[in-house]
Amino acid sequence: MTDLRARIGSVVLPNPVMTAAGTGGHGAELGAFFDLSSLGAVVVKSLCAGPWPGNPPPRVCPVPGGMLNGVGLQGPGIDAWAADDLPGLQRSRARIVVSIWGRRVEEYAEAAERLAGALERAQVDPEQGDVVACEVNVSCPNLEDRSRMFAHSAESTAAAVAACKVSGLPLWAKLSPNTPDLVGIAGAALGAGAQALTLVNTLLGLAIDERTGRVVLGAGGGGLSGPAIHSVALRAVFDCSAAYPEASIVGVGGIADGAGALRMLLAGASAVQVGTATLADPLAPARVLAELRQLLEAQGIASVTEIIGAAHRSGYERPGSAEVAGA
Repeated sequence: MTDLRARIGSVVLPNPVMTAAGTGGHGAELGAFFDLSSLGAVVVKSLCAGPWPGNPPPRVCPVPGGMLNGVGLQGPGIDAWAADDLPGLQRSRARIVVSIWGRRVEEYAEAAERLAGALERAQVDPEQGDVVACEVNVSCPNLEDRSRMFAHSAESTAAAVAACKVSGLPLWAKLSPNTPDLVGIAGAALGAGAQALTLVNTLLGLAIDERTGRVVLGAGGGGLSGPAIHSVALRAVFDCSAAYPEASIVGVGGIADGAGALRMLLAGASAVQVGTATLADPLAPARVLAELRQLLEAQGIASVTEIIGAAHRSGYERPGSAEVAGA
């Protein structure tokens, strides 16, 4: 049987499959479909310090190869989440990754500080496998840098990550693929204290209704996710893994089956997140985990760590490797 344990920075998970922020709710919603503790971790929808209304409707739109979303990071805020949603997640015995965001560096710091306080009041002990990490979502608007995102600037990314150290949790930096300097920005995040990189967030996109000639989403453009961005995410993971071979990477983008998860691991990811596929099939994260386990066990791979980054070497050095690599 394959040892599926995954290490992301200082965090050790029982397996490398997680949900992705924004696709599984703020709490234990997916627990109605499968045992949340069976996953490596559950990543909650991104939260800022206080409540945030998000964008006007419509907020989602199906497009060829995936979907566009312009939800706008709607959320209840850290304190309300800790009071209303955290207890259910704790009862599920899931390992929890809290995603936070802000419009200014000070807002990241406030969200991280509020998170630390909320977890202290809830008597959460990360060493007991409860809330295990804080994912710093820098792929959102940056009012200090006008229309740009934090993740489009190495300096802004580093400042946001550093501001979140007050959370007291291991930090993972979630980065944007919408920049030609992703590798440099990834280095800035790691240099500022991120233990891992989450690669990637959505691609910028637009939908227009050909019948009316109008833009579909209420906020105008949106983020493209789903199978259409899988190759983009795979390239981001591969490039950052090549540049920072000792860094932990969480691969996310268009993973809908075990083969997609396997490709991310081969590219250099230590773990993966399943996102848009969950919106169509709430069982998708559990199914991806089961399929990944089957693929690895079919090849007699003793530990998932054996295949991390294999695409940077010579692939599998074992019989049947071609079938797995092309699955």
